[in-house]
Amino acid sequence: MEKVLFKSEEKKQTSEVASILRTVADKLESGRIMLSHGKEEIYLVIPKTVTLEFKVEEETKSGRDTLKKSLEIELEWYDGEDGETETGELSIG
Repeated sequence: MEKVLFKSEEKKQTSEVASILRTVADKLESGRIMLSHGKEEIYLVIPKTVTLEFKVEEETKSGRDTLKKSLEIELEWYDGEDGETETGELSIG
């Protein structure tokens, strides 16, 4: 069963998104991230090993000619577990 603990979605300039991702990367290395939006806030303790997933999708809305693309970056972990690093390496260029 999935329960959404926090959600935020808003349009940003790509330079703002890059800055946010840099901050997330720094916080990820420290092992703690606090997210807040309005009155909502959540504190996360991140283990040293997580599962990293990249997904690229494209979608055509019915009745529209425009193609919507998305890049999703997801980190997953189990509470209290600091899993093993898997072999295979993602390359970003």
